[in-house]
Parts: sequence; C-alpha cells; structure tokens
Amino acid sequence: MSRQPFVDLTAQYEEVRGELLPQVERLLATGAFIGGEPVTRFEAAFAAYCGVPHAVGVANGTDALHLALRALGLGPGDEVVTVANTFVATVGAIAQAGARPVLVDARPDTLLMDASALDAVATPATRAVIPVHLYGRLVEMTPIVRWCASHGVALLEDAAQAHGARTAGRRAGAFGDAAGFSFYPAKNLGAAGDAGAIVTGRVDVAERLRRLRDHGQTERYHHAVVGVNSRLDAVQAAVLAVKLARLDAWNARRRTLAAVYHERLAKIERVEPIAAPADPDSHVYHLFVVRTPERDRLRAALGARGIDTGLHYPIPVHLQPAWRHLGHREGDFPVAEAAARTVLSLPMYPHMSDDAVHRVCDAIEACA
Repeated sequence: MSRQPFVDLTAQYEEVRGELLPQVERLLATGAFIGGEPVTRFEAAFAAYCGVPHAVGVANGTDALHLALRALGLGPGDEVVTVANTFVATVGAIAQAGARPVLVDARPDTLLMDASALDAVATPATRAVIPVHLYGRLVEMTPIVRWCASHGVALLEDAAQAHGARTAGRRAGAFGDAAGFSFYPAKNLGAAGDAGAIVTGRVDVAERLRRLRDHGQTERYHHAVVGVNSRLDAVQAAVLAVKLARLDAWNARRRTLAAVYHERLAKIERVEPIAAPADPDSHVYHLFVVRTPERDRLRAALGARGIDTGLHYPIPVHLQPAWRHLGHREGDFPVAEAAARTVLSLPMYPHMSDDAVHRVCDAIEACA
C-alpha cells in the first residue's frame, strides 16, 4: 500500500527544477551567496505581490516578527496582544523583542483571533496587536484595524501561513504597519531551507529593518544600533523568486482540493471541517483542518491505512511549560484548548491529486 504523505515537496521540485537549477548553479559558480541582486529582486517582487512598497528578507519567519516588533519601536515594558491558538513562534518573537505577550482566545467558528476580546486585555502598556492568519485563512481584519487605530497601537500581521490570501483587493501583509512571513519549505511559498521576510508600507520601518537584520549596520563597520545576523541569502531568494511566479496557481489548486474535501466530508458524521469563508480568495489552505472528538483515534487509524496527518497544535501556548510565567491555567482560553484536543490537519499540497483526496476521505469514512 502506497503511503499518502502529508506534504510532497519532491513533486513541487520536479515542476520548478528546469528553471531553478540554472539560477542556483550560476550563484554557486560566482560565489555571490549573501545579499546582492537576487535578494533585492525577490524583495521587490514580493513587495509588489503583497501590494506594499517594501519587503525586507530575513533568515526565518520568527526573526521576521521579532525584528518587525523592534522596528516598530516595541521593547521592554510593552505589551503585545496575540491569540492563544497559534504556533509558539508568535509569542517567542514578542519575548525576543523584550515585550510581554498578552493572549486572547480564538473565535469558535474560525479558530482565529477574536477581536471582541481586545478591550478586556488592553492596558496603558498595550503597544501592538498581532493577529495570526492561521491555516492560510485571513483573520477578519476590519474590526482589528479599527481597534488598533482608535487605541493608537501598532498592527503587525503574522502571515506565516497565508501567502497570497486576499480579500477586497488586499493581500495578507497589506492591512497593518507590517507583516511577517515565513518561507519554511512546506509553506505555500517555501524556500529550500529557512527564510522569511517582512513587508511594510512604512519607509521608516523598512530602513530600521535593513539595519537590524545586518548587525545594526548603516554602512560597513558602522553600527548604529544593536542588531542581529538575520540575512536572506541569495540562493534562497533565487528559489523563492522562481516559486513566487507560480504561487497564485498553486493556491488556486489548494482551493480546488479544499472544495473536494468539503463536499466529501459534509456527508461524514463526527468529522467537521472548519467552515469555508464567504470569500474563497481569503483562504489559501496552507492546512486543511477538521475537528473531531475522536481525533487521536482517527489519526492512528488513518496512519495504519498509510495516510499521514498533522497536529496544529496539540498543546496551546498558555499551557506550554515555557510560557507558564504568563500566569494562565487550564480553562482560561476554552476555544484554543478545545481546538488543541480536536483539530486534525489532513494532507494538502498543490500537487496532490483529486483521487488522493478521495482516498483520504474514503479512509475517514471507513474509520469515523
């Protein structure tokens, strides 16, 4: 029995290798590995794609959030509000910037940030909000944009899973002061290793970011601020530029596969996909996530049938030992905690066939 992988990056590579390998070989032959034209070209292309003036490449998605917070002026004594249902990198970046994470719960329908909870956690120390476009779906941004504007706080999007998602003509990354992206290989736009970027419409933020990512340098050996070493290398930029041209087509294919999943799973009891958004373009299905009260049993049964699945995420941030100092306990964020017990991510990648989706659904039907 052949195995159904959760993600298949080899199929993606086969599509791009003819265009990609000559560019990488040229860079290897010239020895131009750090910065230079491949990086600036990708930054310009990605900024244009997101519909913002500036993109600054960095080493990974966590650095993207961390450095964006610093470039926005956040530091010790400041509080940053984000959602409890997220990957730990979101709160990790806040702590790395010296600020304190403040959590709110997710909405039960989308499992994304509940904007109605912001008022309850706001204090005079609140300086920024980080909504997380989890699973590839845009957070409902209008109330969050309004809240941040009325309270005079920065808005930083965590768009690590939402490359290309858009609504009303605006893409992920174009709603706030800045946005952080991850190009981890399995993302909708993935590098051949770790990579990330920040997009912003603010020239002052972009200038600070370019200093911060390169040891705080304004010019060689002139260090204006304490920075870090977080540069996007030329090889990764070349890989990303080739894939960026295909991103919209790949996202469209993900939506097609998601539609097949939704149609099939609507007929299966006790396995409930998170409802599709009214605007289909606002979801790029980095993950296709279902909820089931027998998650662990179903996952084991699918694994026995050769179908790989994922858990995003089995332990919420506030119950992780590393974040116990935030002072939360079980029951504080019931939606995030329920998600941790019940969500299961099914195979999803643009080179997956319709038949493969039907195989997954057939197995779910047999096991549920």
